[in-house]
Amino acid sequence: MSEPDEPLYEARLWRDNGWTAQVIKNEDDEGWAVAMFKAGENEPALVGPWTMGRDKKNPKPLDVNAFNTLVKTASEVIRRHEQQLHAQLNKALYVARDGNWLKITLEIVPAEDDPYAWLSAFDAAGERLAQVKVAAGLRFNQSAAEAWVDSGFERPAGQD
Repeated sequence: MSEPDEPLYEARLWRDNGWTAQVIKNEDDEGWAVAMFKAGENEPALVGPWTMGRDKKNPKPLDVNAFNTLVKTASEVIRRHEQQLHAQLNKALYVARDGNWLKITLEIVPAEDDPYAWLSAFDAAGERLAQVKVAAGLRFNQSAAEAWVDSGFERPAGQD
């Protein structure tokens, strides 16, 4: 048995550069699938169909080109997931006041026990003007951002 971070090149199991590709029997039909695991992760980043070999019974063996393509695809899946999570946790709106644009942000901190968020205001130069800790479920929309600016950045009602 090789070490978990040592390269391994077998017909149904490849491991290199922090990734593992494992060809597995597709339980849903008579075909095969390939699962891509990032080092240290228990769940696959990608699972997809795998090509049958020439005998139409066994899977085609993994090779360097297939492995590199799978790594690229799985990396892209992870990147898109991270971008989506970032977008869900970080929101921004702009409010115009006195001829100036203010950027209002809500950064959700998804703590397991007690999630919360930071409501912040920045001027056009990126200088923070105000920041308050609020509930992670704070309704963040244009009218709420404008009301917060108009209140002089007081903690929104119900956020004590």
